[in-house]
Amino acid sequence: MEEFEILCRAKTYIDKLANGINPLNDELLEENDIVNNVKLSRCFFYVSDVLRKVIENGGFVQKSKNKRKTFHISEEELNQYEYSDEPISITHVVRRINDLINQNEVKRLSYKVVSDWLKDIGMLEDANGRYGNARTCPSKIGEELGISIEKRISTQGEYFATYYNRNAQEFIINHIQAITRK
Repeated sequence: MEEFEILCRAKTYIDKLANGINPLNDELLEENDIVNNVKLSRCFFYVSDVLRKVIENGGFVQKSKNKRKTFHISEEELNQYEYSDEPISITHVVRRINDLINQNEVKRLSYKVVSDWLKDIGMLEDANGRYGNARTCPSKIGEELGISIEKRISTQGEYFATYYNRNAQEFIINHIQAITRK
């Protein structure tokens, strides 16, 4: 028997159980039979509905549809990027980029994608414990570009944060297509 036929037969059995019928001989089950328990009956109806959807989908479980396309941004959208004259974090750079796209149609850009690309091209490097818990820090050429790391203090103690000046922001914007092709 084919898998699809087995699926259809399983739905028939579940339907009968949900209605208090023995699927093997089509006789009504006793009222005190465990299968007639309200909770089990509801469960059978639920499983029957799931099986119906799978059968309607040709026997395949349908995954949730993510209708948004992978991240992309047009030159026109990029031209609207608002550069900060004060150094800002990569999170803020990426947030400004994401604010330019239609997020209902296009997936958001992740700051990790940008950071990983900057690491790949040598602008960022492993901090190796030089800066507390910071994982990365600017390399020498990253510093020359305008990436800096600063010690900050919060209510939870000291930490290091990486910042991007206007020149570094422009570099990211000018290379966004290469960054997102990775």
